[in-house]
Amino acid sequence: MCASRDGSPPDSASGSTDGDGPRGSRRAVAVVIGVVFLDLLGFGVVIPILPFYVRSFGVSDVFIGLIAAAYSLAQFLAAPTLGRISDERGRRPVITFSVAMAGVAWLVFGFATEIGAVAGTGAAVATLLLSRALAGAAGGNISAAQAYIADVTPREKRAGALGLVGAAFSLGFVFGPALGGVAASDQVVAAADDLLPAVVPTTRFTLPSFLAAGLSFLAAGAAVAVLTEPERTRTGGGGRSIVGQFRSALADDALRPLVASYFVTSVAFAGIQVMFIPFAADFYGYDATAAAVFLTYIGVLGTVNQGALVGPLERRLGAVRLAVIGGTALATALALLPFTPELGGLLPLPGGTGDGLLDGAVLTGPTVALFAVGALLSFGNGSLNVSLSTLVSERASDETQGAAFGVTQGAGSLGRTVGPPVAASAYVLAYWSPFVAGAVLLVPVVYVLARGRTLGGGSGT
Repeated sequence: MCASRDGSPPDSASGSTDGDGPRGSRRAVAVVIGVVFLDLLGFGVVIPILPFYVRSFGVSDVFIGLIAAAYSLAQFLAAPTLGRISDERGRRPVITFSVAMAGVAWLVFGFATEIGAVAGTGAAVATLLLSRALAGAAGGNISAAQAYIADVTPREKRAGALGLVGAAFSLGFVFGPALGGVAASDQVVAAADDLLPAVVPTTRFTLPSFLAAGLSFLAAGAAVAVLTEPERTRTGGGGRSIVGQFRSALADDALRPLVASYFVTSVAFAGIQVMFIPFAADFYGYDATAAAVFLTYIGVLGTVNQGALVGPLERRLGAVRLAVIGGTALATALALLPFTPELGGLLPLPGGTGDGLLDGAVLTGPTVALFAVGALLSFGNGSLNVSLSTLVSERASDETQGAAFGVTQGAGSLGRTVGPPVAASAYVLAYWSPFVAGAVLLVPVVYVLARGRTLGGGSGT
């Protein structure tokens, strides 16, 4: 039985979660993680094609950064609101509606070429921007998903459960790019062209977009069919504005450094998110397929790190110490990444970068260096993000988990709004600059986390 909408407690004071007891909690966690996975699988499908889709309209690469910023800005505006609504009205309706909205966004995204053929390049690019903004607003639902996990999981086990949410993200990046590559292949495009009616455009850009839409609608259907509302005490109405929520979080001595850390970390990481594919193409000769292979590799590592490694490490070291270790590893990886061709030249392996992942079926030194730095990057990013999420959950009350996660996710989205255009511009001036600048930005984050006491105490201090 759920609490009433006016914030009164449920009839039962047992505080049990869905299904009563640990088994019900595990089932609830599994369901919401499954929904998140399907949604993120759709997101991962279009990642390898996005830069090439933008370039197909003959516009500057700056628009790649602008489109990424549109997604993140919308997510920044939506995440705190969705988190607050989930506190007031329930987690299930927020998750269901937003995932369905993502499906609509991917459908619109797939029709950009057709719109451009009728209304011109400007309209096509505007369609990409608007559809990505809609998808970004839908992507704010992760605050509700994280709050759902916090609702049904004891505090001492939340790091591992929140790590599973991160693992669902990583699995989306394991299978999503691979599915997108298959959908964009010449064979699949030709088969689809023969099977689908003429009204459905079939290109290497539209098919992955429509596949992503289908996966999002599947996730929405799964949420409707099997996701149950967790038993908890809901907050009353009269929620604050986004500005009010941020002002409240920044006034909280425990949450303020976490909000700032989310923002700075997101700005720093924007360099690798936006500019890795251009870097890999320029210095390693990677095409979309080779880039997808590397992204899949990172996704596999992220799944292992966040699904199996981070939880035990957090219990052993504490969230603060693990955040410091993760931030240090991430900063080191960002600083080394643009110099992997030179670092690889020092290894006793062939030195040429080649045209893809292999040179004559032999891994080159630069490629080995790139994959090694990628492993460090995956560990650092996963450890830092899961630890920050755990600390947010520890510092927020049970009634404000959704709002707290919404604010911190919003701070991260704001960072990703600022970071991509700046990173793209910096790359044009000096290819290594967005990566090195990201590493430098992480130094104060690690310092603040290392102080521990500024986070209001907590595990690992």
